[in-house]
Amino acid sequence: MLSGKNIALGVTGGIAAYKAADLASRLKKAGADVRVVMTRSACQFVAPLTFESLTGRRVEQDLFERPWEMGHISLAKFADVFVVAPATANLIGKYAGGIADDLLSTALLAAPCPVLLAPAMNGNMWKNAAVQENIAVLRRRGVAITGPARGHLACGDEDVGRMEEPATILDAIDALADGRRDFAGLKVLVTAGPTREFADPVRFVSNRSTGKMGYAIARAARNRGAAVTLLSGPVALTPPVGVEVVNINTTRELYAAATERAPGADVVIQAAAPADFRPAQRLESKIKKNGEGMRLDLAANPDVARALGEAKREGQILVAFAAETGDLRENARGKLLRKNADLVVANDVTVPGAGFGTDTNCALLITRAGETEVPLCAKSELADRILDCVKELRHG
Repeated sequence: MLSGKNIALGVTGGIAAYKAADLASRLKKAGADVRVVMTRSACQFVAPLTFESLTGRRVEQDLFERPWEMGHISLAKFADVFVVAPATANLIGKYAGGIADDLLSTALLAAPCPVLLAPAMNGNMWKNAAVQENIAVLRRRGVAITGPARGHLACGDEDVGRMEEPATILDAIDALADGRRDFAGLKVLVTAGPTREFADPVRFVSNRSTGKMGYAIARAARNRGAAVTLLSGPVALTPPVGVEVVNINTTRELYAAATERAPGADVVIQAAAPADFRPAQRLESKIKKNGEGMRLDLAANPDVARALGEAKREGQILVAFAAETGDLRENARGKLLRKNADLVVANDVTVPGAGFGTDTNCALLITRAGETEVPLCAKSELADRILDCVKELRHG
């Protein structure tokens, strides 16, 4: 997700510095080149050798260690995103006040790239008027802030002040690292995941969808500047940072949420896998087994994609998905017409590495004008290919 991106990671002196090691590891696994700069206080919590082992690069610490290299300028020019995690009250105050008295603060002031701070401190420190004023100043200047979260703090308090988890920070970095803003000003509605149709309080009808494809699309649209609403079925995924998430369970809940929000969207991407049928009767108590089989009568659920296609307004783009096990082109082209869609993303779920539960996928992108084959790739890459096709459809 960050392949080819350069990330400068500043680490300051807080107990959450140990989480920065996890973040550095995640950045490397995501394909980024990472340079770490630590304050002297940070070195009291985590040894520089830890970050050097994780990134394969020497940790920067001293502004005057090699003055001829001008390390602060080198870092500033290197970074596509400059992130500080944890960001202490001291660092936040210096950055807001334009103070440059060590390598990290000096490099931050010299950095022309997007900057992300992940604050971590005692709850009362975070609530202090001076800290909040500094945060407000930085926000007005365009600095991105993620967190802090509420939880158990090192001082023993349960309060706001915990540094966001590395996975959440990584997602925020991803949003800043993508320089494209070709979806800026657009509202994108994405549906994702399965639905569940309960027969009794413990049993339900569903399918194998994990929501990974829909979440990848929501994340990609956000990265490209869209205002994204994600209608999510029950999944085990972390919601993308900066995306409005509406949780649903049943197909009828998805139908209601989608038809309510679709009229205000410029692009609607129906990546969810709603259950086509539901138990005709939902019992209030658990069905007991008696040593024999049982019969389950099913009723048809509303067709979400068809409803969205029928209500589609002029200029709106509707993307539907077709998960097939045979006759891929024929079934997908039929769906394109039946649902009044502009694009159908068709994939054969029997192909190894594609379909439900995987991090990769392959697809045919079918429009009325033709089709494009996308070979097996990361779902994040397929998400961008889908958005590229949407962009072409919008501009004729």
